[in-house]
Formats: sequence, structure tokens, C-alpha cells
Amino acid sequence: MSLTHKIIAYLGRTPDFRTEIILQDNMVEGVSNPYIKEWNVAEAQPTDAQLDALDAQATTLENNNQVDKTRKKEYGSWNDQLDEIYHDIDAWKARLQTIKTNNPKS
Repeated sequence: MSLTHKIIAYLGRTPDFRTEIILQDNMVEGVSNPYIKEWNVAEAQPTDAQLDALDAQATTLENNNQVDKTRKKEYGSWNDQLDEIYHDIDAWKARLQTIKTNNPKS
């Protein structure tokens, strides 16, 4: 899983990856090799072993982020949803439930 999601799992929040934690990737023979360049948060910087132990949580975070993107796309704009609610709130609820059922989170 991505280093980004492992760090989010470690901290329990999404840090600012522009100022708090800066990652760098030194490609080696075309293979991605990301690492932590700067660690500017109060929590102690995790070891590689600690981050590797969070692989399952990072996978869940990454998968759920993809589900969120898919759901948002299928929900449509909030303007269209408000119009749909105005005309038939029960149909809107059913449509959203179908989207959630078809795109479950872990």
C-alpha cells in the first residue's frame, strides 16, 4: 500500500503533506521507492516496520477513498439532488441506497 495511507493510519489523521510530512520518491530502475524526507509533526516518526504493520489499515483507507470517489460521481451534483429531493424524496433515498449498496466500504 502507499506510504501516504500508511502514514495516515499511523497518525489517525491526514497530515499536510506539503508542510508537516514531506515525502520523496527516488525511482530506482523505474521502480517507485518513496520515503519520508521530512517529519514535522509532534508524533515520533515511525520505523519502516511500524509502517509495514499498518498495511491492512492502509489498504482499507485506500479502498474506501476509491469508494468515496465513485459514490460522489454517481450521486451527481448537489443541485440535481435537491431537485430530486423536491420532486420525490423517497426515490432519491432509494437511489442513494442503491449507490451505497453497489459501492460498499470496508
